[in-house]
Amino acid sequence: MKFTVETIVFIIYLLFMLGIGVFFFFKDKNGSEKSYFLGGRQMGPWVSALSAGASDMSAWVLMGLPASIYLYGIGQAWIAIGLAIGYAISWIIEAPRLRKFTITCNDSITLPQYLTNRFLSKSSAVRVICAIIFLVAYTVYAASSMKACGTLFNTVLGIDPVKAMYLAAGVILVYTFLGGFKAVCWTDFFQGMLMLAALLAAPIFALFVMKNGGSAETTAQLPEGYWNAFNNWKDIASGLGWGLGYFGMPHIIVRYMSLESDKAVKKSAKIGITWNVFIVIFSVAAGCVGHLLLGEIEDSSTVFIQMARFLFPAIIAGVVLTAILAASMSTADSQLLASSSAFASDLYKPIIRKNKASDKEMLWAGRFIVLVISVVAVLIASNPNSGTIMGLVENAWGLFGAAFSSVILLSLFWKRFNIGGAIAGIIAGTVVDIAWLMMFNYSFADGSRLGELFAPLHNSVFGGLYEIIPGFIVSMAAAVIVTLITKAPSGEIEELFDKAVAYKDTAEAVK
Repeated sequence: MKFTVETIVFIIYLLFMLGIGVFFFFKDKNGSEKSYFLGGRQMGPWVSALSAGASDMSAWVLMGLPASIYLYGIGQAWIAIGLAIGYAISWIIEAPRLRKFTITCNDSITLPQYLTNRFLSKSSAVRVICAIIFLVAYTVYAASSMKACGTLFNTVLGIDPVKAMYLAAGVILVYTFLGGFKAVCWTDFFQGMLMLAALLAAPIFALFVMKNGGSAETTAQLPEGYWNAFNNWKDIASGLGWGLGYFGMPHIIVRYMSLESDKAVKKSAKIGITWNVFIVIFSVAAGCVGHLLLGEIEDSSTVFIQMARFLFPAIIAGVVLTAILAASMSTADSQLLASSSAFASDLYKPIIRKNKASDKEMLWAGRFIVLVISVVAVLIASNPNSGTIMGLVENAWGLFGAAFSSVILLSLFWKRFNIGGAIAGIIAGTVVDIAWLMMFNYSFADGSRLGELFAPLHNSVFGGLYEIIPGFIVSMAAAVIVTLITKAPSGEIEELFDKAVAYKDTAEAVK
């Protein structure tokens, strides 16, 4: 390892993150399941807003998206536009209702638990299906964060990428393992602030440098059509389709559930939407400006890293580059906790232990699955054939959006919606998302039988269209059709819906 100023900055940052986990471990060492997985619904607007944003914007916003902009041009900015629109809508229309519904529906602390309680179901089907999807998708999602950490440590500190992945996973594991939801939210709060500062600083300083003749490229040398945002209708549709994921992204919407009051939801929405807009705008700017500043580089995923090291002295560059580490950790910790809560609350307690597990046993079951997913995620990330950072995020994001987004929205806004429709929507969205990815988008090894079979589809008019779009559409259609052809919910379930809509905070409820 290269022991430099940047190394010292990284070490200080990692120790600070560990300190937060240790602090909340001793503060809440006798805490309950609700405290560990949802912070006791006591999170304030600033922490919840920036935590929701930081858990969303993983290292892809500092490495994956700038790399796509760097390589393919401004047409990739439709991803940023779709994300900004989807995030704003989710805070405005989904967050207030989801918080009310999860409180009213037997104080649900996880998404599968909410869906089960929303329909007063005694079946474990929803919980099992959701938990399985969580474990698979979150392992892939966490792998993208681990891969980003490996690239960062290798580029900056000279550490072997695989060893770097295990180091980063170890730090994330410790503070998530110890501190639970509060530790994750508070680390995400600081990491969100750092990400925003770094993304604002690098492109702005780069423009000043270029103005004084310090750039390596000129606009005349950029690829043809680089500044054309309307080259391809599939880029536009796919980019906007990213916004659909927010309505069913468990590690993000759990922040809506954790807020302390309705008033805090409104304040968090303003903070979170503003933060998100700045982040996506300057992420796009980093890719464009990075190309102008640096010219051709060997690995496009390192454009932000190289730009920071080109622009700033070592100590400032070290601080700026910790933003990538922050982005990786802030998403990985949230994913680990969400999958942990799904396993402990929705599989272990009701099915494996038949509701006989104590709070302490539940906490350790959740911590165990955090360890397992961390190890598997690193194994995936260290595989050279696992794909790019952006590709891994895209796959996991699409699966969550296709499976859950339409179902969550229908559960919050349609009184007639029933448990059969919810199950049908989740399964249909999952199957279509995976099938579309395999048939239209996934690149199989050259010469493989599946590659030859699906080649005509890859080259068709729909080849390359993001799988979340057909997945969401089919999920919504399946949920509506099955609901309409099956028995309407009971009067008790409809009464619960009305009670949730009318819910207002009281001193007792907030506590």
